[in-house]
Amino acid sequence: MSALLVGYARCSTDQQDLTAQRDALLGLGVEAERIYVDHGLTGTNRERPGLREALAACRAGDTLVVTKLDRLARSLPDARAIADELTARQISLSLGGSVYDPTDAVGRLLFNVLAMVAEFESDLIRLRTREGMKVAKAKGRLRGKQPKLNGRQEAHLVSLVHSGEYSTAEVAELFGVGRSTVYRAIERQRVEARAGQVEKTSRR
Repeated sequence: MSALLVGYARCSTDQQDLTAQRDALLGLGVEAERIYVDHGLTGTNRERPGLREALAACRAGDTLVVTKLDRLARSLPDARAIADELTARQISLSLGGSVYDPTDAVGRLLFNVLAMVAEFESDLIRLRTREGMKVAKAKGRLRGKQPKLNGRQEAHLVSLVHSGEYSTAEVAELFGVGRSTVYRAIERQRVEARAGQVEKTSRR
């Protein structure tokens, strides 16, 4: 049996498109029916059904083809685990057309260096995201989670519960919130009432 090219493509979010990766894999000689994909899964997630299917489709002497290493792995431990599997099963790896033989010492070294670069890039993206959120928060653009009810709605909600005519579940359904929101509103009003009572006492 002749050696086969098995393609793998991945994108991190459901909004991203795999067309460019599919076209690139076809351009590298992979047949359409031998392209396996993972949509909306990050490279740090090892539990990827598309990757499992791609690896299962490979036999000794075949080549697993990806457009870039970061489509295959985004961490050094994950990349090494995949390299170990490819080595044990005598499967070559093609990254954008450059073929690396993991059974060869030089090929394995190059693969590890590329894996380190992919992990470094992933860390940089996370760092930039955190820094961007800090800047946005400092400028007031990132306010965090907004309350589901305003003050007037919360007061009305609590008064209905205290009336005894409605259960917590009924009030939650009426306002379109979860029961935990109702409990928090009741507790918040209780704390505020207690604080107001303490303040009145201190003024006497």
